[in-house]
Amino acid sequence: MDLEDTGCLVKYLIRDRDGKYPALFDTILADAGIDVVLTGVRMPRMNAIMERWVRTCRCELLDRTLSLNQRHLLHALREYEAFYNEHRPHQGIADARPLAPLPEAITDPNRLAHLNIHRRDRLGGVLHEYEHAA
Repeated sequence: MDLEDTGCLVKYLIRDRDGKYPALFDTILADAGIDVVLTGVRMPRMNAIMERWVRTCRCELLDRTLSLNQRHLLHALREYEAFYNEHRPHQGIADARPLAPLPEAITDPNRLAHLNIHRRDRLGGVLHEYEHAA
């Protein structure tokens, strides 16, 4: 199956600066109307970070959602981006959220024994947020 057979239009291809892509590769893509966008110079982790985000988005959102049209897909992606940056814990930064301060540690044994957790569903229940009730 070719890209033309799917009916979608590819505008860009993002790739790294590896030598395994000859100039002919870029020429063929340019003839097909696809612009090649190169990743940054001396940024070996740039691809890895974006691949991790795409994989997480796909597993947690796109594999569980049937998008009706482009507008619905963009809405779901905006909601997921907010969830990812504002609520979802990240193991690499001490289970904190990127756009929120670290939560205060709970040291009181009475408070630990009686945790009151509330769940809020996003995107019709595809994503779940859990918070301590005030």
